[in-house]
Amino acid sequence: MVFGAPISTELSALADLSLNIQPETPEDDPAIEKLSERTFGPGRFARSAYRLREGVAHRRELSYTARIGTLLVGSVRLTPITIGGEKAVLLGPLTVEPPFRSRGVGRALMEASMKAAKDDGVKLILLVGDEPYYGRLGFKKVEHGRVKLPGPVDPERVLVAELVAGSFEKVSGAVRRDYGRN
Repeated sequence: MVFGAPISTELSALADLSLNIQPETPEDDPAIEKLSERTFGPGRFARSAYRLREGVAHRRELSYTARIGTLLVGSVRLTPITIGGEKAVLLGPLTVEPPFRSRGVGRALMEASMKAAKDDGVKLILLVGDEPYYGRLGFKKVEHGRVKLPGPVDPERVLVAELVAGSFEKVSGAVRRDYGRN
């Protein structure tokens, strides 16, 4: 079935619903956790990016949800980190329900979150992900060895976006949790 192609009268209402991107609220937490569990599984906790998020509150005011009607179909979060002492945020998890992927949901979430971060004065966003996908939004590969994340990580997947031109030029070093506010 192609999303939006109604197969019954009840489902035809879905075609009329538009994507709603909103700042995350505390009430969203259980649904976001279930979505992350479904899309990433239990192995997500062993990943370097998850290890950076442990014990650190994400920046809820920079994190967004996507809904179609009342159904949560996606989420993105930004968590404060430092890179060699320079304040930044870690993007992720970005998660979208499988039936809604390749429909612009992830891009809409990222654009909202990146705009909010820039408006808040954040200069750098780091993530571990696929350059062909994230490169469309301005993310570039970090030179091998320039930053060090905790635990193993594929250096080809370490990406950074400068929200302020030139803000990554002199940044290097260990990536750590930032318990303070960026």
